[in-house]
Amino acid sequence: MSTDVEIQPLLQELFRSQRYAVLATSEHEQAFTSLMAFSAAEDLRQIVVLTERATRKFANLKANSRVALLIDNRENKGSDTQDSVAVTAIGEAEEVDAESGTLLLDLYLARHPYLAEFAASPSCAIVRVKINSYLLVSRFQKVLQWRIGN
Repeated sequence: MSTDVEIQPLLQELFRSQRYAVLATSEHEQAFTSLMAFSAAEDLRQIVVLTERATRKFANLKANSRVALLIDNRENKGSDTQDSVAVTAIGEAEEVDAESGTLLLDLYLARHPYLAEFAASPSCAIVRVKINSYLLVSRFQKVLQWRIGN
């Protein structure tokens, strides 16, 4: 176990260095994963992703808002077992409307300006993941956890 004081700097550094996460959603008993561009709020309590509404992942998160995101810094080398860091962010996903999601969209586009045209599409959804907890694994077996209080 860990405290937020220990884990927050590690998460912030990982999130600064990585632009993509794997989003896990579920449809009934079947899990589904998607590679997603993401951005995290400074306080780490929210992560924002964008998706087309006509996708399986969007249908899944509408049916079951519980999601997980995997963010890691592996380089696909044997040394990754000792050198890489991976974090699982567990939370509740919800679509936010353009008006209330303005700050989240600004945060996202500051990190991914090349996705501005995609973000402007009327079929694009702004999805906020309210984080409940983080599980960070480094050096193959070192585990830190941060449960975020409400």
